[in-house]
Formats: sequence, structure tokens, C-alpha cells
Amino acid sequence: MTGTLGMLRWLLDGLYRIAGVLAALCLVTILLLIVAQMVARWTGELFPGAPNYAGYVMAAASFLAFASALNGGAHIRVSILLNAVPERIKWLLEIWCFGVATAISAYFVFYAYWFVYWSWKFNEVSQAQDATPLWIPQSVMVIGGGILTIAFLDNLISVLFKGQSRLGSNIVDQSFGE
Repeated sequence: MTGTLGMLRWLLDGLYRIAGVLAALCLVTILLLIVAQMVARWTGELFPGAPNYAGYVMAAASFLAFASALNGGAHIRVSILLNAVPERIKWLLEIWCFGVATAISAYFVFYAYWFVYWSWKFNEVSQAQDATPLWIPQSVMVIGGGILTIAFLDNLISVLFKGQSRLGSNIVDQSFGE
């Protein structure tokens, strides 16, 4: 049993890590798009669609980074409240929070999937010069949201069975209101 659970843990941590690396690569891509647009402007050339591509990649970076940021402890939490209550109440609050977050995230992913499906079905394209099929950048939203849902569920299961989440520590968690 430990072997299977260990493999699952390794796969989930790898998924979060890969999503974080892809988010970082998206930020580098934004930099390269901005530089390419500047060079094009200096040389008198046009780079049609560069602002749109940068926007698509920014959205991709955000959605891909959500799960990695959650597990790294970078998401905003009510740590002051969680640190001030007894362990049993903290456990119940974390179950409630991760349960609601998992449900909301799954709800979002479900409807985002249908949003992408209909964009693909009707062959929607951006209204800019690049005419990018919109299902392509929108699908990253579904992928990132799906990974975030998995991360919320992973933490919910961890709280239920181990008594604590898998979230990393951040500066706020280390303060006790001193």
C-alpha cells in the first residue's frame, strides 16, 4: 500500500512542480514577446498580435501557477485565525475551507471545460489581427484549474487523514500576532 501511495504522492508533487515550471516559462515567454515587440518597433516592422499573445501567456502563467503557489503556502489564508484557535477547531476549519475550495474549483473547471468546448465547436477566433482560435488559450485555463482542484482535494484528504494540510510555511503562518 505504501508503494502505491508513495508513487501517487510522487506523481502529484511532480504534477505541481511541472505546472509551476511551465508557469515560470510562461513568464519568460512574456518577456521575450515584449522584447520582440520592442525590436520590431525599433526596426519599423510590425508584430501583429503580440499584446494578445502576451495576454494569453499571462493567463496561462496564472492558472498554471495556482497549484504550485497553493502548496508553497503563497495563497492568502486566514492564518491569524487558524493559529489562534484550538487544534480541533483548526482541523474543522481547514476541512471546511478545503472542501469548499475543492467544490468551487471543480465547479469552475466543469463550466470552463464547456466554455472551451463551445469555443472550439463554433470555431471562435480572437478579433485581433492574429485570429487565434480561442479554445487554445482557454484550454490552459481548464488544465490549470484542474490541477488546482486536484491540489485542493489532495490537501483536503491530507487534513482528513493526517490532521494537517500539505501547504508550505510562509511568513504569515510563522507569526502568532506578536
